[in-house]
Amino acid sequence: MTTLTEEENKSLKSYKVCVIGCGGLGGYIIEMLGRIGIGHITAVDADVFDETNLNRQILSDTTLIGCSKAKSAFERMKKVNPDVVLKPLNIRFEAENGEDILKGHDVVVDALDNAISKKLLSDLCFKLNIPFVHGAIGGWYGQVSTIFPGDKTLDILYKDPEVSGIEKKLGNPPFTPALVASLEVTEVIKILIKRGDLLRNKVLYVNLLNMDFDIIEFKE
Repeated sequence: MTTLTEEENKSLKSYKVCVIGCGGLGGYIIEMLGRIGIGHITAVDADVFDETNLNRQILSDTTLIGCSKAKSAFERMKKVNPDVVLKPLNIRFEAENGEDILKGHDVVVDALDNAISKKLLSDLCFKLNIPFVHGAIGGWYGQVSTIFPGDKTLDILYKDPEVSGIEKKLGNPPFTPALVASLEVTEVIKILIKRGDLLRNKVLYVNLLNMDFDIIEFKE
């Protein structure tokens, strides 16, 4: 069996995927979605690049310090795959604008860096009936899950969203966001082509220091 059938490959042009965050995770996610041929990508981030981003954020380089991450994603995609329609939104994802940002997309991808915003994203995707793929990173560690409307996965993972994530303490090397972003994009493609086993009602925990990959299943 081919990785993607000709029909599946052509179908990717018609889908709309929204990526919330254009930093460590988001940059790699956007890159891979564009290279595989997702036709419409919305890239959302109000931040600009600084020197601390250069170790892990693929959209950054020394000439882009102080430049918009979302707009840089747009410029990058023009070079990588000009057939992709990338809509850059240089705004912060919040409760007041979240529905307008997300509506009309087939899948939403979480590349946020805090639990409160992740929970908001989950709630709005539930309200709009959009599946989304969750990812989080910190140091050598990462996690990925696919969440459909009504699933309670983030309620289990983030019982207290006010608590800061480990990424604030551990920082992030370049390899962790690259790997976790790859896993998130894999889940996006499987959702769209309706093939393969999804990480639904499950979370994949990645420990790269010990090279452990563990899947924990949740009861529905």
